[in-house]
Amino acid sequence: MLDIASPSLAGFFEGTNPTPPAHFGTRYDGSGDFLLEPGNTVVCHLVEGSASQAAILDVRERMRAMPDADRLAFTPISSLHMTLFQGIIEYRRRLPYWPSDVPLDTGIDDMTGLYLRRLQGFQGCGPFKIKVVEVVPTGLTVAGASKEDRRNLEAWRDALSVPFGYRHPDHDSYVFHITFAYQIRRLADERISAWRDLFDACLSFLDREAPVIELRPAAFCSFKDMEHFEELLVLG
Repeated sequence: MLDIASPSLAGFFEGTNPTPPAHFGTRYDGSGDFLLEPGNTVVCHLVEGSASQAAILDVRERMRAMPDADRLAFTPISSLHMTLFQGIIEYRRRLPYWPSDVPLDTGIDDMTGLYLRRLQGFQGCGPFKIKVVEVVPTGLTVAGASKEDRRNLEAWRDALSVPFGYRHPDHDSYVFHITFAYQIRRLADERISAWRDLFDACLSFLDREAPVIELRPAAFCSFKDMEHFEELLVLG
């Protein structure tokens, strides 16, 4: 049994998860280059120049400085965001990840145009604040900073499921996160202690320096790959 204090870390190491990363070969390749994977989504980008962004970038750099960080494909700083609701994506053309009233072979650009029309006048469900609850090899796990914030996040997701026309299987259990990187290879078991120590230090640092993560308003975005999310419509 590997000595991993947090069960959520287990899947990132070879001894507990020998299977290839889920998006390897479609979202990015073995060199860490991101591949064409068009789609749309609703995200909240980080507030550029904010104190919380600076703290997050500090943590990202600490991870990049790890000697085995070449097992991770890091996304650009400008792409950092929290996904509020997952839109459609090229390699997920099946129910329930696609609206049942729209043909599965509809072009991505046409789907984006459809959602832009459906989202006109969308009111949103109130403001929310988030905090970091865990640091993992691919980035930050986040959650609403208070019970009210968590309720508002849930309300946003419920409301957005109407114009998008579906609810993913994990709709109610979705774990909010800010992705730094994707795994090219699982981390070596002998590196567990080093990574765990880093994550503990980073979480303490974020608790102190960025107890609340500053986010831009939720926006409907299109993307060609994981390197840039173009804001098309600010919601609410």
